[in-house]
Amino acid sequence: MSNEKTGRRGKKRIWGKDDTELSLLALPTTIWYLLFCFLPMFGIIIAFKNYKVYGGFLTSFIKSEWVGFNNFKFLFSSKDIWLILRNTLGYNVIFIILGIVAPVAAAIAVGQLHSKKLAKAYQTAMFMPYFLSWVVVSALVWAFLSYDKGLINGMLESWGMDRQQWYMKPAMWPPFLVFMNLWKGLGYGMVVYLATITGIDKTYYEAAGIDGATIWQQIRYITLPLMKTVIIMMFIMAVGRIFYSDFGLFYQVPRDSNTLYNYVYTLDVYVFKQLKTSTTGMASAAAFVQSVAGCITILTANAIVRKIDRESAMI
Repeated sequence: MSNEKTGRRGKKRIWGKDDTELSLLALPTTIWYLLFCFLPMFGIIIAFKNYKVYGGFLTSFIKSEWVGFNNFKFLFSSKDIWLILRNTLGYNVIFIILGIVAPVAAAIAVGQLHSKKLAKAYQTAMFMPYFLSWVVVSALVWAFLSYDKGLINGMLESWGMDRQQWYMKPAMWPPFLVFMNLWKGLGYGMVVYLATITGIDKTYYEAAGIDGATIWQQIRYITLPLMKTVIIMMFIMAVGRIFYSDFGLFYQVPRDSNTLYNYVYTLDVYVFKQLKTSTTGMASAAAFVQSVAGCITILTANAIVRKIDRESAMI
């Protein structure tokens, strides 16, 4: 018996046709990651330099003065840093909660429909906004909220009411931005969870129905437990981006309104504005902080999940 085991261990694995095919399939993705994910990491060094343009990128990179952690000091000594962090983290906490609860509820609701055609129609209607860019969405929002030609102000005027400056009403924008984020991302999350629901063995529901379980009991004791792994995975991935914000949502939809500064100024908007003022080093420092913080949060979330339920952890 021991000789057989030794023989198996000593036998070299031969590269086969399947390995070649799988490697060729993985090659485009590998090249994409090398070019757009790993190669740009070289630019992290800019966060430690006072980057100035002297010509080409490499010439500017070499000639720019090394300033160490000065860019990071400026970032954390800025009077706006706590406002930026409050907005970024505050919005993302709400986005994470609603980004799990709403799509799961929508997926369960669509999954309960008996008409397949109606279910497909709902899926398509909810998934369509995901394909719209924030530039298009901001134009649609402007069509509704514009002071002069906005649809809502036109309706208010026809009812004998005064027109409103919607882009100068800070109180309405936090819930409105939450709604826009949910409206645009609901369809994507719903499709992910709906795919999980359709993969559940139907015999579970048949057995539960025979035992007299109601629809709510089936959802509680069958659907949700079997969706747990996917829900946790989506949660961990969302937590990993808690220090990122959707630039289009916070910059383009409010149209960079100065009145809404305290409610839409996030880390991504800060990075963009620093790039506009040619302070590339400080923008790189902010982006570097985002990356490090995101890595720490995703590893922390995964570690907590791993302790609670080892099988549900990503790593």
